Amino acid sequence: MGSWFAALLWGTVAGSALVVGSGIAWRWQIHPKVVSSIMAFGSGVLISALAFELVDEAVRGGGLQPTVAGFMAGAVAYVGANLLLARAGARHRKRSGSQQPREADQSGSGSALAIGALLDGIPESVVLGLGLVTASAVSPAMLAAVFISNVPEGLSSTAGMKVSGRSAKYVFGVWGGIAVICGLASMVGFMALQDAPAELIAFITAIAAGAILAMLADTMIPEAFEESHMFTGLIAALGFLAAFSIHELG
Repeated sequence: MGSWFAALLWGTVAGSALVVGSGIAWRWQIHPKVVSSIMAFGSGVLISALAFELVDEAVRGGGLQPTVAGFMAGAVAYVGANLLLARAGARHRKRSGSQQPREADQSGSGSALAIGALLDGIPESVVLGLGLVTASAVSPAMLAAVFISNVPEGLSSTAGMKVSGRSAKYVFGVWGGIAVICGLASMVGFMALQDAPAELIAFITAIAAGAILAMLADTMIPEAFEESHMFTGLIAALGFLAAFSIHELG
C-alpha cells in the first residue's frame, strides 16, 4: 500500500466516525445527558491527543519556537474563522438541543453549519497524514483519538440539526462529504510535506494542535457541560486516560 493511499484511507476512516455518530442520532432519540457525557469523554480524548501526539512530538521534532508559533497561529486562525461562522449561524453547530437556527430563521445558516463542521475536522485529518511523514505510519493513538472524538461530534451536531428541521439528505450529505474531505486532507498533508524540513512539520503540526484546542473550548466543552455539569470534569478525565493509555501501549 502506497503511503499516500494509507493517508487517504485512514483519514477517511477517522472522518467516517462523524457519519456513525450522525446515524445513531438520526435513528434514535438520545437523552441530552448521554450526548453531553459522550462529548465530555471525546473532549478528554482530544486533549490527551493534542498534548502527547501533537505538541510533544512537534517540540521533539522541530523545536520549541516553531511549535509555539504554530500553536498560536492555529488558535488565532480557528477563533477568527469561528467568529465569522458564528455570525452566519454556525455558533451552536455541536449543540444537541434547539440552539441551532432553522434556515427559515437565518438564511445561509445551513451552509455555515457545513463549513463549520469542515473547519473542525480538517486539522485532525492533516496530522494523520503528517504521522506518515514523521514516523512512516499513522499513529494508532492519534487515529483512535480522532475516531473516538468524531463519534460524539457527529452525534451531538446531528441531534441539533434534527431538532432544527434539517433534512436527512442535508445531514448525511454534510457528514458524508466531510468524511471524504477528511481523507483528502490527510493525503494532501502527507504529499505536500513528505520532504519538508522538521521545523516546518513542527509548525504545521502545532497549527493543528492550536486549532483543536480552540475548537474544544469554543464548541465541544460547552455542549459537554450543558447537561453533565459537575460530572463533566470526571468524564473528560476518563477520556484523557483512555487516549493516554492507547498512546503508551502504542
